[in-house]
Amino acid sequence: MKLKTCCFTGHRQLPNKDQNQIARKLESSIELLIQSGYLYFGAGGALGFDTLAAKTILQLQERYPQIRLILVLPCISQANLWPAADIAVYQKIMEQANKVVYISQKYTPDCMLRRNRHLVDYSSVCICYLNKTTGGTAYTVKYAQKCGLQIINIAEGLSMET
Repeated sequence: MKLKTCCFTGHRQLPNKDQNQIARKLESSIELLIQSGYLYFGAGGALGFDTLAAKTILQLQERYPQIRLILVLPCISQANLWPAADIAVYQKIMEQANKVVYISQKYTPDCMLRRNRHLVDYSSVCICYLNKTTGGTAYTVKYAQKCGLQIINIAEGLSMET
């Protein structure tokens, strides 16, 4: 299963000017993986890139009904403090996901880290949106590289922040 599984990681804030380009690059990268036999796609359920990735998988299921969206969530209360519109999108994604896995029943200081490691540990490819050298996404991509995953960075060719 790991050899047919891709995970996603990325920033919560995506530059407005690049959003259409990010969405197109993400969709084409996922389609290439599907054509190579990938079936399982794991997303962490966070705002920003995770949400875009999950929505993209759900849209692609219309053309590729064999693919599966697996949400790996850090805790049940992840979205409790989000704006109502974001919670509605999150709940719709959860309803449509093929599987939902909770790392922890309640928030713990390390549940996000454990979620990110779980995504990487069960994947052979990581599609990311990484344009900063620090933070959770940068850490997760470094961990994925250390674990030998193929990295596809959607942000390559776009502006890089330090």
